[in-house]
Amino acid sequence: MIIPAYNAGKTLEKTYRDIPRGLVNEVILVDDASRDKTIKIAKKLKITTFVHEHNLGYGGNQKTCYWEALKRKPDIVVLVHPDYQYDATLTGDLVKPIVDGRFDIMLGSRIRSRREALSGGMPLYKYLSNRFLTLTENLILGLSLSEYHTGFRAYSKKALKIIPFQRFSNDFVFDQETLIYAARHNLKIGEIPVPTRYFPEASSINFRRSLKYGFETLFCLIKSSV
Repeated sequence: MIIPAYNAGKTLEKTYRDIPRGLVNEVILVDDASRDKTIKIAKKLKITTFVHEHNLGYGGNQKTCYWEALKRKPDIVVLVHPDYQYDATLTGDLVKPIVDGRFDIMLGSRIRSRREALSGGMPLYKYLSNRFLTLTENLILGLSLSEYHTGFRAYSKKALKIIPFQRFSNDFVFDQETLIYAARHNLKIGEIPVPTRYFPEASSINFRRSLKYGFETLFCLIKSSV
């Protein structure tokens, strides 16, 4: 399992404690030049930790995560954000369809219903933008997923060998470039429902960054269609 971390000191331990020990062989954390106690807590928990001297961005962090994970020749790599927005106890449910050979990539979707997403604390503007981008992505990519914008996902070894993740953005749109490429190259993408958990300590990009992320996602979709 990989954890792309940045200033996650308040929630890292809770996230880590939820990871099923009998299922996950190793947890790898990449710290993107945090200014809090993330590294100290990771080392206390004896997590395999790599540290960026300078902040590379969310996508740049993930590139290191996948690079280090692939060195270990895994069958499946699971990503979970360390902000405790995602229920890592569901890792077994997330990876089972990959283990069974039915999917190459699995996503943990927080959008089971509008009421549940909003009651879980998801801001209304994030919910609406999530729905708009997801609908657009489904229409262009020919899929029927309920959410593309989750920080809890699993990739098969096959998927990570096909996806040229090192070529993608160092910013938040990295996740969408990954899924768009996967869909365009006929990798099978599935999902399971997971609870929505938003709270003050959980990381979240602001409205301006969300807007930039949305436009970049739309640009990537257009570019993939040309």
